[in-house]
Amino acid sequence: MTAVHHQIQYLEFLSPDFAGIKAFYQSAFGWEFTDWSSGYTAFAGQYVEGGFALGEPVVGSIMPIIYSDNLEQSLAAVVAAGGVVVKDIFDFPGGRRFEFTDPDGNKLAVWTT
Repeated sequence: MTAVHHQIQYLEFLSPDFAGIKAFYQSAFGWEFTDWSSGYTAFAGQYVEGGFALGEPVVGSIMPIIYSDNLEQSLAAVVAAGGVVVKDIFDFPGGRRFEFTDPDGNKLAVWTT
C-alpha cells in the first residue's frame, strides 16, 4: 500500500474467534487472511488492509464504512455470512447505505452512490 500523508492505512480489531471472524469476512467481502501467530491474523482486500488480534472486541464509536458497487448484493452477502443488519438500506445526501454488526459485534456500514 502506498503511504499517503495522514491517510488511515490499517484497521485493527480484536476477536476471540479467528476462525469465525475470518469465515465471515471471507464470505461477505472476499477478504484474504494471513496468520502471523496464534494471536494475530492480517486481512487484505481491494483497497483495505488490517488485522485481528486475539482478544475481546471493544465496541465503540468508530464505524468503518465499506464502499460497494452493488449495495443490495453486499447486503445479501453480509446476511448470508452471518452479519446482523442493524439499519436497513437508507438514503443520505450523496448516496445510500446500510449498517450491520459482524459476529464479534463490531458495527460497520456499506455505502454506494
